[in-house]
Amino acid sequence: MTATEIAERVRSREISAEEITRATLTEIALRDGRIGSYLRVDPEGAIRAAQTVDSRVRAGEPGLALAGVPVALKDALVTRGQETTCASRMLQGWIPPYDATVVARLREAGAVITGKLNMDEFAMGSSGENSAFFPTRNPWDLSRTPGGSSGGSAAAVAAEMCAVSLGSDTGGSVRQPAAMCGVVGLKPTYGRVSRYGLVAFASSLDQIGPLARTVEDAALVLETIAGHDEKDATSVARPVPSYRERCRDGVRGLRVGVPREYFVEGMDAQVESAVRTAIAELGRLGAEIVDVSLPHTRYAIATYYLISAAEASANLARYDGVRYGFRKSDASDVDDLYQASRQGFGPEVKRRILLGTYVLSAGYYDAYYGRAQKVRALIHRDFEGAFARCDVIATPTSPTAAFRLGERVSDPLQMYLADVLTISANLAGTPGVSVPCGFTAGGLPVGLQLLAAPFGEEMMLRAAWAYEQATDWHLHRPPGLERAI
Repeated sequence: MTATEIAERVRSREISAEEITRATLTEIALRDGRIGSYLRVDPEGAIRAAQTVDSRVRAGEPGLALAGVPVALKDALVTRGQETTCASRMLQGWIPPYDATVVARLREAGAVITGKLNMDEFAMGSSGENSAFFPTRNPWDLSRTPGGSSGGSAAAVAAEMCAVSLGSDTGGSVRQPAAMCGVVGLKPTYGRVSRYGLVAFASSLDQIGPLARTVEDAALVLETIAGHDEKDATSVARPVPSYRERCRDGVRGLRVGVPREYFVEGMDAQVESAVRTAIAELGRLGAEIVDVSLPHTRYAIATYYLISAAEASANLARYDGVRYGFRKSDASDVDDLYQASRQGFGPEVKRRILLGTYVLSAGYYDAYYGRAQKVRALIHRDFEGAFARCDVIATPTSPTAAFRLGERVSDPLQMYLADVLTISANLAGTPGVSVPCGFTAGGLPVGLQLLAAPFGEEMMLRAAWAYEQATDWHLHRPPGLERAI
């Protein structure tokens, strides 16, 4: 069942939240040993939470929009009383004393948290291979990446080990794995969802977003977690629309822009064909297809990695072995200190901290970080100009389908190019969603990305829902799931 169906049936007492939770825990036990989506499962806590939801339903409590819905969380979201590690040994054993705002809102709406999901360490990566514990595998092909950094979040939904999940998107980390795993992934406008309780990577880019099997489910979760939060100074005080209701408004008369810069050299021909066919389908449904240009897109990769690395070097300075992480006082000699330090950051996190420290250093700040901020302003201006001509922009989510595990580990620049089509939205602060739009000849999912102007989630979801209703790509299931049952 979808999250929407589960919530409706639990509220009507057709089925209990406890039954749904026990069934979900069974699926996790059967499947996750091969996939590696979960870092930690919380069966006792989930069953207790489900029993509480059933009590709330019996008492007639209103407002349980996610009653009994099994939700899993990227391990960058802090959870009261549950270990939160960001898939890093640096935070291993850290038990937060509070819930992230989005987690508190999910619990209030009746969601049942099943556990914490694997990710690239501190959200730095595009393949799910940078976890300090183990890689996550793509349910469609276990030899391939699920994408990253929210690879565990995407794979868990694709393998039906939760109804929806939450991830964080700094440069495409919700949308890119959603595309590679054949699910829906939504990045809201910067400031639409509170970041309080999200372990920071790059504070001016990070956003929390849902991954789901349908657009309606993603809209339902966004309604639940969006809204102003006084604990987050970047949270915007704007009313939260009924995204689910607005989904159904259709695309007739909507202007869909297609930027030539997003169909890049080196793009997989099958990906391009699937996305162009999807855009043509939007035209058939009544949308007007127009050409737009985003000329500074070619500078987005360099701009993103300078800004994000600089912010990461500042954010991760707190993990110094005194406030968080291994403690130097625990080491009795040089050898012990060396062994303790090996339990700290992994190589990709170290690489980005070093780059960020360099670009912020005296003599280089203006040449690198300062200039990157100026280019970021130009990218934002490009989007303003494009949205003067269209309501929604349609592009591929990723230039390729899921690549093989290990294929790009030794080539960081090649790995960074996996985000080339998603990072501009983070630099500009615009919302984006990836929806399934086809498969390669090898049976790997392809994603269509839809972008809207800031706080234009309603427009974006209209196009996504109309396309989803006209096609059946979201109904396909990874071939190995039946064998796991």
